[in-house]
Order: sequence, then structure tokens, then C-alpha cells
Amino acid sequence: MFIIPLFGLPGDGSLENPIMYIIFYAPILLFFFYGQKIQSWMMLSEVSRSLNRLKNMKEKTRKETLEYIKNVLKPEGDPTERIDQFLEYFTIMPVETDPSGIMGKIEHIMVTRDERVREEVRAIGPKADPVQVSTAENLLEITTTLNLIYKIVRHFYLMGKRTSSIYVLAQLQMLMPLILQEAEALSSAVDAFKRQQPIGDGIGAMVAAKFMLNTEKKTIARDTVYSQTDYNGRTLYLVKAEGPGGNVGQPGVALERLVNDLGVKANTIIMIDAALKLEGEKTGEIAEGIGAAIGGIGVDRFQIEEVATKNKIPLYAVVIKQSIVEAISVMRKEIAETTDRVVKRIDRIIEEKTKKGDTVILVGVGNTFGVGQ
Repeated sequence: MFIIPLFGLPGDGSLENPIMYIIFYAPILLFFFYGQKIQSWMMLSEVSRSLNRLKNMKEKTRKETLEYIKNVLKPEGDPTERIDQFLEYFTIMPVETDPSGIMGKIEHIMVTRDERVREEVRAIGPKADPVQVSTAENLLEITTTLNLIYKIVRHFYLMGKRTSSIYVLAQLQMLMPLILQEAEALSSAVDAFKRQQPIGDGIGAMVAAKFMLNTEKKTIARDTVYSQTDYNGRTLYLVKAEGPGGNVGQPGVALERLVNDLGVKANTIIMIDAALKLEGEKTGEIAEGIGAAIGGIGVDRFQIEEVATKNKIPLYAVVIKQSIVEAISVMRKEIAETTDRVVKRIDRIIEEKTKKGDTVILVGVGNTFGVGQ
């Protein structure tokens, strides 16, 4: 079946009328000379819509953070100006040209940063309890991150618009789905933090907390606790961030102090943490591996690897797969139900890789919102 064009085809005598030539060739000429500008306009329009979504998320989280601070921390005055100033705080990482001692410098900068955030929150709400302070810290962290994402995207959008650079706009357009996914994950985490409910990232801490039941807990590092128990004929040391506030603690420092200061002769270190799943993987899948299973900027992983290497201690890892959205939102049923299966994996690792009389250190990594010990 052939489709006959409305005005015929060039050369068949049907375009002898000049108007027909204009109608046929005008779009071709238009796209030939202005195609790039039209494409730039379409990109600008799409990125502009995404930018507005980012702005709305930023403003929404800012508003909810302010409401939480006003209603829960109950500051004496209006904290709005101070919070807006806090959103512009920045951290300058140490120079890496000479890598010698770089991890110690990074740790110092990050500890100073965390302490300043905590001091700011306490100054705003001096009567708040530790859990409320940690909640406010996490909310401010989310708001600050969304504010930074919005400003960076806006910068490249305005630069691409001013210079009419299709290459800048094309890169921004391609990255926007990933940027929006991360921003939406941060925005959705606000409700979980305000309600102080466990989040997906806390599954490692939850497993460690299960082993810690009915044991004496002691502080070993900032926002970090440990305990000791007998387990299947082994001495088991348990480490996790102190809950139920939203802390991640200092597991690296804790491990250093256990081995170096307290003289724990560990035969094995097992780490449990959440891990970002790949597309197509199921939420709650469990995987085993070797090495320090911990995210972040790298200080804790460096410290753990140093201790393990110097003392020749094998490092085993168990991770629970989840998406970035699931990691920072209310813990899903599929993730929470992995706890017993993870315990069975740990039992098998201890049984196969150690013998009775050995000492095992178990580190539960993750944010402890809603997870006690």
C-alpha cells in the first residue's frame, strides 16, 4: 500500500506552484539553519522544569526543617536567619598534593565540621535531648545538600543559557534524571528522620544490636558503643553507632582502640552494612565479600584496613542490597526481614573461618535512627 503525499513529490510536476515549494522546503531550511538553536531551546525548557522541581524540593525541606526546630527544639528567638546562614556553610578538604598523612587531616576536618554542626544545633535549642539534636543535625544536612545541588544545577543552566552552549546543556540534560533521583531520595528522607524511624541504611546497626541484647554497652568513640559476649565458644566484640539517635559513629576509631589500646587479639573482623544495589537486583539481597564494608569519605575504611593489615586480621563483609532511595527512607519490610538471614550468614562465617577460643569483632555499620542497642 502506497501513501500519496498531499502535495506530491519534487520533480513530478506537482510543485510547480511557488507556494508548494515554500511549504515543502521551508521546514528543511529552518532546521538546517536554526536546528541547533531549536534543540538548545528544547534542552533549556526541559532542564528549566527539572530545576524548578529541585527548587521546590529545596524549599520544602527547608520549611520542614524550620518547623521541626521551632516546634521541637523550641528556640528562644526566631532561628530562620541562623538556619539560612547555616545552609551556606562549606568544608574545605585538605590539600592532596602531598598524600602523606592525608587521612589524619581529613579526619580532623570532618570531626571539626560535625562538632560545629552539633554546637550550632545546641545553641539554637539548648534544652533539646541528644536524639532531638541528632534529628535536627540530619535534617540540616539534607537541607544543606539539596541547597548545594540546586545551586550547582542552576549555575550550569544559567551558564549554558548565557553562552548558548549546546554541549553544556546536553550534559546537564543527560545528568538530570540521576540528579533528580538523588534529590528525591533526600527529600523523601525528611519524614523518616522527623519521626525518628529506622532507615534502610541502619540494617547493619540493627544486626549488631540483635547480638548486643542483654550485654553491657560501653562508649569507645564519639557516638560509638561496644560490648562483649560469648558466642558459640568464641569471644565476640560488637561495635555500632550509639542509637536511637541518627548517628553513624566512628567505627574506625573504635576498632583502633579495641585492638591497639584495649589489647583485643582479634582473629577475624566481620562487617555488616547496606550496599547500593544494581538495577535489576532485588531489594534485600544478601551478598558476602572481603574487605571493609563501609561508605563515607574513606577515613573509617582507611583506619579499619590499617588495623587489619598491621595485625594480619582477615576482613569479611556481609552487605544487604538496596537502592539509594531505600537507604535513606523508612526501612522497608524486605530489608528489615533480612536480619535473621544475615545472622545465619554470620553464624556460618564464624563457624567456618574461626575455631573455638578465637576472638571475633563484629561491626554493624550504618545510621542508627530508631535503632537502639
